[in-house]
Amino acid sequence: MSAHDTAEPTRRDFLYIATGMAGVVGVAGLAWPFIDQMRPDASTLAAASIEVDVSSLTEGASLTVKWRGKPVFIRNRSAKEVEDAKTTALGDLKDPIARNANLASDAQATDLARSAGEGKENWLVMIGVCTHLGCVPLGAAEGEVKGEYGGYFCPCHGSHYDTAARIRKGPAPSNLVVPEYEFTSDTVVKVG
Repeated sequence: MSAHDTAEPTRRDFLYIATGMAGVVGVAGLAWPFIDQMRPDASTLAAASIEVDVSSLTEGASLTVKWRGKPVFIRNRSAKEVEDAKTTALGDLKDPIARNANLASDAQATDLARSAGEGKENWLVMIGVCTHLGCVPLGAAEGEVKGEYGGYFCPCHGSHYDTAARIRKGPAPSNLVVPEYEFTSDTVVKVG
C-alpha cells in the first residue's frame, strides 16, 4: 500500500470511535455536578447589588453599609471638603489614578472622578478597605474627619487619605476603591 491509498474503515475502527465518544460523554456527565456546585448560590447572587436610601444624610454626614462582605462608605461631603479636594494638585497625590469602577481604568484622580460626578460632587461612595493590608480606615464614616488631610485614617500602619479618599501619606499604595454604583433617584444609591 502507498501513502495515497485509502483503506475502507473497518468495523473495529467504528467501535474504537464509538467507545471513545461514549467515554467522553461519560466523563462529562460525571464532571458536571462538580462544576455546577461551584456556581454562586441564590443568596450570593442577590447580594450582587444593594440599594441604599441616603435621604437622611445631611451635609457632612456618612453611612456605612455592607456589600459583598465589605464596608462601603457613603458620604455627603460638606462644601469645604469638596473645595479642599478640588484644590489639591494632582502632582501632590501619591496615586494619580481614580480607581473608580465607573470610569476608564486610567482616569486621573481628580475630585470629580472620585465623586458621584457632575451635579453630585458632594457624594462620595467607596469601599472602606485600606489598600495597604485590608484594614478599615477611621474617619468620615464615623461622622468625624481623621488624618492629616481631613478625610480617612488607617491607624494600623498610618495611611492618611484626603476628603476624596485619595491616599496622601503612609504605606497604602493606592486610593480607596470606588465600586460600580449609580443614583437611581435623588435619594437612592444602587451599589453593584
